[in-house]
Amino acid sequence: MNMRRKMLGGLGAAALTPPLLMHTLDPKAVPVLPGASDQTAYFPNSIFTTHEGRKVRFYDDLVKDRIVIINMLLITCRDGICPLMTANLRAVQKALGNRVGKDIFMYSMTINPEYDTDFMLKSYAETFDVGKGWSFLTGPKSDTELIRRKLGFFSLDPAIDKDPLQHTGMVRIGNDKLNRWCMMPGMLSARQIAYAVANLS
Repeated sequence: MNMRRKMLGGLGAAALTPPLLMHTLDPKAVPVLPGASDQTAYFPNSIFTTHEGRKVRFYDDLVKDRIVIINMLLITCRDGICPLMTANLRAVQKALGNRVGKDIFMYSMTINPEYDTDFMLKSYAETFDVGKGWSFLTGPKSDTELIRRKLGFFSLDPAIDKDPLQHTGMVRIGNDKLNRWCMMPGMLSARQIAYAVANLS
């Protein structure tokens, strides 16, 4: 946990400098994956289930041509970062107003799909009174791991990376249509995160 906090502290400072965070996901840099909607899709069309019980394709249904805010979570999070970050993202949702569910969409994906079923995620979402445009996702472990790494939610240290309790507390923000992406700590102020989202529009 101490290593994660040190990493978050450093990233917190970097998050205030957008040019250091903004980048593109180059589809030519990775092989085309089975299930991708076309030859240029960076993300696969893995099937996930929302907290409302809907089956969705990750790229075509959730990301394609959209502005997205994505984080990973663990319902059984022991150090409290997940509920704190979820509450903060709820404030971000409020700050963005009716754009969420219209041209901005929020996704929280569990890193423990064996336990965090759609029913469990529904109860979790209701606890935070999440509004429209925000889906909590669960799916096969292999697909979850693939998406996690594609989004950059991993540590270069294998020992840390394989420990689900060492999740980083970061959020990935992207505009798929413009292929512009950034990452920042999920505990930055709602105003700062909303500002980053607006800059990707």
